[in-house]
Amino acid sequence: MISLLVLGPGCSRCQQLARATEQAAKELGLEYTLEKITDHRQITALRVMMTPALVINGTLKIAGKVPSVEEIKKLLA
Repeated sequence: MISLLVLGPGCSRCQQLARATEQAAKELGLEYTLEKITDHRQITALRVMMTPALVINGTLKIAGKVPSVEEIKKLLA
């Protein structure tokens, strides 16, 4: 099971990242959990300075941009 965290205040870019991440995981047929973290204190505790951000299994993979579904697939594979 892959743990996915989408970090950000809940803006449209954060929502785009969440949708793209979910789509990528589904297209790869992965079992996953997706959690959206919107609390500023939790985000900074994870040492993320730019949002939106994507954390996969505890490792920060993307920060400050919304990658394509194909880019996310590469990170998940």
